[in-house]
Amino acid sequence: MDDLTPRLLVDLLRDHIIPDKSLGQHFLLDKKVISRSIEMCTEEGHPINSKSRVLEIGPGPGSLTLFLLRSKANVIGIEIDQEAVSHLERVFGDENSKLEIISGDALSLNWPNNLTHIVANLPYQISSPILDRIQHYHATNPLKIIVLLVQDEFAERMSMEHFGSLSPLGLSLWLDFDVKLDKKVPGGAFSPAPRVNSRLVSLIPVDRTKENGMIHRKMFKIITQHCFSSRRKKIKTLLSQVPRRISRINGWHKSRWKLAIEDLLTNPPDTFSDDWFDNRPDMFEPEEWAIIANRISSYDE
Repeated sequence: MDDLTPRLLVDLLRDHIIPDKSLGQHFLLDKKVISRSIEMCTEEGHPINSKSRVLEIGPGPGSLTLFLLRSKANVIGIEIDQEAVSHLERVFGDENSKLEIISGDALSLNWPNNLTHIVANLPYQISSPILDRIQHYHATNPLKIIVLLVQDEFAERMSMEHFGSLSPLGLSLWLDFDVKLDKKVPGGAFSPAPRVNSRLVSLIPVDRTKENGMIHRKMFKIITQHCFSSRRKKIKTLLSQVPRRISRINGWHKSRWKLAIEDLLTNPPDTFSDDWFDNRPDMFEPEEWAIIANRISSYDE
């Protein structure tokens, strides 16, 4: 592997394919960006080494794969493009059994057990469903850290660092992770170049129950998605409307919801201000959404 470079790997694959826009094929060339994604794991106390089992989603030409293997990691790559799979097998061969390439769709395949890291340059169009898969996987197979390269605007929604950037996506991730923004990546770092900037972002697992107690996750997600669908309305108006998916929670229906909201508005949480119901969705902190979800979910007819 000593003579391989990201540029060479991309050129070798592009000799065989024309990048498919429907698959989001923008191949990473910048060695500094690739190195940074691995450094981020080390900085968070979870270095990639011979004990690591790293999942890479969509390895494509193998630019990131190369650096993961040089870190001595055991790498599992899920690749949907069959020509890319053949390319990876040609270039890397067996690599002393350190590399396993799985042909198929990362959104539908079962992921291997006992992963320690996920490091990937995600196709933009599957970023959201992949994050959902990551959360479901992490619930039963705890991960040490996830480092992703995603569209810059999407990364900001994930992190909720900027004012007004609260979103159902970011709130859902908040349940399981601290999301940290890192290096911005211009389109010129890829071949072919996308028209937008990208961003490295890390997801650090965190236990929210230590400060917030057990959170009714399903209610939390349904409420936040319901309220942020009309984020300009006041919370009182939004909660007075029954979420369309409330029946997906066992024991919940229209009449129980209305009674629960009446109780919440009449007897608000002690930490809430007197006029809290006049706020709009993005004026609440994640912890306050957890309080709202738990209060509603605990209502017994």
